[in-house]
Amino acid sequence: MPRPEKVEQVDLLTEKLRNARVAVLTDYRGLTVGQLQDLRGRLRAQDVEYRVVKNTLARRAAVEAGHPDFQDMLKGPVAIAFGGEDISAPARLLAEFARQTRLRLDIVGGLVEGRVMGPDQVRQTADLPPREVLLAQLLGTLQSPIAQLVGTIQAPVQQLVALLEAYRAKLEGDNGSETATPAGA
Repeated sequence: MPRPEKVEQVDLLTEKLRNARVAVLTDYRGLTVGQLQDLRGRLRAQDVEYRVVKNTLARRAAVEAGHPDFQDMLKGPVAIAFGGEDISAPARLLAEFARQTRLRLDIVGGLVEGRVMGPDQVRQTADLPPREVLLAQLLGTLQSPIAQLVGTIQAPVQQLVALLEAYRAKLEGDNGSETATPAGA
């Protein structure tokens, strides 16, 4: 019979694996408690939760969450960084921490949008721009053809207006020259 604490931990991890858009596995060997606290603080500031997990409980949670392939990565001392909206945030923040502190923090693998990924694929997500930047780039890409279409549609109208304006000026010039000339000349 499993102990209630373990059942609670499995339920909690299952829920986190189901709800997180991204979960990055790291091997935290070599980090002190103080360094882990520093890392957690940096991640928490960006809405990323970092949990050291027991592999047996995490494997059960992975299967219950519908990610049986994920359990194969749960070997050795691992911690999981759970991210929400910005799928690049956990991997980017972990890489920044390792670079700034010059500590070894290996990415073992991850789960991104329900897909199990290896360490290299997870590291590639760190290079993705934040969600807001991606949306701005998409909007710019969408606006460009629309602006060209508006310009194309407006060009004939502007040409017609210019032609009518020139014709009006010519008519005014012709009418003005007839009235300006003396009748006896």
